[in-house]
Amino acid sequence: MRIVSFECEGANHIGIKVGDEVIDINLVAKDLPQDLLSLLQSNLDIQQELNALIEYASQSAKRLSKDLRFTPLIQRPPKIICIGRNYVAHAVEGGVEPPTYPEIFMRVSESLIGHNEPIIRPKCSDKLDYEGEIAAVIGKKARHVKEQDGLDYIAGYALFNDATIRDYQRKSSQWTIGKNFDGTGAFGPEFVTADELPAGMHGVQLQTRLNGELMQNASTADFIFPMAKLIEILSECMTLLPGDIIITGTPAGVGYVRKPPVFMKPGDVVEVEAKGLGILRNTIKDE
Repeated sequence: MRIVSFECEGANHIGIKVGDEVIDINLVAKDLPQDLLSLLQSNLDIQQELNALIEYASQSAKRLSKDLRFTPLIQRPPKIICIGRNYVAHAVEGGVEPPTYPEIFMRVSESLIGHNEPIIRPKCSDKLDYEGEIAAVIGKKARHVKEQDGLDYIAGYALFNDATIRDYQRKSSQWTIGKNFDGTGAFGPEFVTADELPAGMHGVQLQTRLNGELMQNASTADFIFPMAKLIEILSECMTLLPGDIIITGTPAGVGYVRKPPVFMKPGDVVEVEAKGLGILRNTIKDE
C-alpha cells in the first residue's frame, strides 16, 4: 500500500497511489481518517480498509492525476527521532570511530517539507548539506520492545533528506540547531507499508544525487544499528507512538567532507532514491 499526502483547495488530503494515479480518500471515503497520522492512530485495520477502498475506487471516476502539490507525509508527527552516524563509512569520513550506542537527536515539525517542495537555504549560512536517509514510521505503541519483535511496530517507510546547516551544527556540542532550520527536512514522496518492502529495509541501496551526480550510494546492510535494534534501544527510554518518525541515518558521501566541500545552492536539484520507496526530489532556494 502506498499513501501520499497533498494539498487540495487549501486543505491537506491523503490518497492511495495506484500506478500513476492517486485516489483521494476524501472523495471516496469521507468516513475514514483524512490524514496519515489519524489513520495510523485509529483502531482500523488500515490494510483491509484501504484495500476495500481501492476495489471500490477502481470502478469510480473519482481519481486525481499524479500532478499534485505534495506535503510532508505527516505534517506534525508526535516525535521526529534522528539517528546520527548509522553507517560505518559515514562515521569514518567524519573522523570518528563508529558509535557503540546511537547518536540521537530530534527534529521539529516546522522543519518538514514535502516532495517537490524547495529546501530553504537560510539567510545566515551558505553551508547547506544533503543527507539522504530512510524514515521508519511507527504503527503502534511501543515500550520495552525486544529486538526480535522490533519490526512488528513499524507500519511502513519513506524517504527523507535530513538537510543540514553545517556551520550551525558545529556551533554546539549538540547537533540540534543545525538540523532544525525551517524548510530543511524533506519527507516523502510516499509512505509504503512494510509488507511491500524487505524486512527492516535490509539490503536496500540508498542513493543521493545532486544535479544528477551520484553523491551517496550505500546499502542499508551497512547499518550499525538495524531497524529492529533501533526500536529496542529507543523504546527502552521512551514510549514510541503511532506516527512517530525515526530517521535512520545517512551514508558516506556528504558534501562537507569533500575536497573542496560541496554545499547546495539555489537552483540545485537534490534527489534521494531507494528501491521500493521511489524518488524524493527537491530544489533549493534562498530564504
